Amino acid sequence: MLAIFKKSVVDPPKELQSPASLQISNKAASPQETMKNFLASNSNDGFSIGFMDKAFLAYSKPPPSSNPQQRLFCGLNDIYCIFLGSLNNLWALNKQYGLSKGANEAMLVSEAYRTLRDRGPFPAHEVLKGLEGSFGFVIYDHKAGNVFVALGADETMKLFWGIASDGSVMISDNVDHIKASCLKSFAPFPTGCMYHSESGLKSFEHPSYKMKPMPRVDSEGAMCGAYFKVDVYSKVNSMPRVGSSANWATWGQQA
Repeated sequence: MLAIFKKSVVDPPKELQSPASLQISNKAASPQETMKNFLASNSNDGFSIGFMDKAFLAYSKPPPSSNPQQRLFCGLNDIYCIFLGSLNNLWALNKQYGLSKGANEAMLVSEAYRTLRDRGPFPAHEVLKGLEGSFGFVIYDHKAGNVFVALGADETMKLFWGIASDGSVMISDNVDHIKASCLKSFAPFPTGCMYHSESGLKSFEHPSYKMKPMPRVDSEGAMCGAYFKVDVYSKVNSMPRVGSSANWATWGQQA
C-alpha cells in the first residue's frame, strides 16, 4: 500500500526531515513517479484513488505466499481506509459497533473512526487498545480533510513514513517506495502509536506520556529521519474529559 498526503493536509514531525537528503547526488523520485511505479509493479490488482490533489491512496492485494498478510481497502461515507493485518476480536467489535457479521477489519476501523469523530464516546487511545491482533491502518477522511494512522504494538506489522522533496508525507508498508521519494527523510512508524493530522503523534499504549524523537543513523553513517519513542520522563499535563460533545481529535493536547 502507498498513501501520499500533500503538506496542506498533514503537518508531520519536523524531525522526520533529514539534512542528508539534500546532500545525496541521486535525484529523488517525485511522489507521482513513485505512485506510477507502485501501480506498474502491481499491474494485475493494483489501483489508486486521488482526492483533488490533496491525497492519493494506492492499494494492491498481498502477494501469494504460504502465509500472506491480509490487506483490505474500503471507502464508506467519504472515509477511506487501507488496513493491514487482522483482528482476533473482529466479531465482538462488529457487534459492538452494530455492523454485520460479514464486515471486515477495514470496515470496522472506518466505523470506529466515524463514531469517534462524530460522537467521541471514548478517548481514541481506548478504542485502539481494544483492537486485539496485529494491525496497521491509514484512514483519509475526505469530508473533514483529516488523516488518521495507527500501528499495533506487537511489532508484527510494519509501516514507514517520510517527507518527500515537495513536502508531501508518504506512508507505506514497503520501505523502498518511501526511500525512492524521501531519500533519508523517513523512519519506521512507531508501534503502539497513532497519528492524527490535527493532534499529531501520540502513543495509544502509553497515552500519559509524550513522544520523543531519537536520532537515527543508517549503515552509511548518514543521519536519517528520527525514530519516535515514548518519553517516560515527560508526562502529558492533563487528560481532557471526553464526552458526547467532545472533539476526539484534540485528545492528548496539553491544557
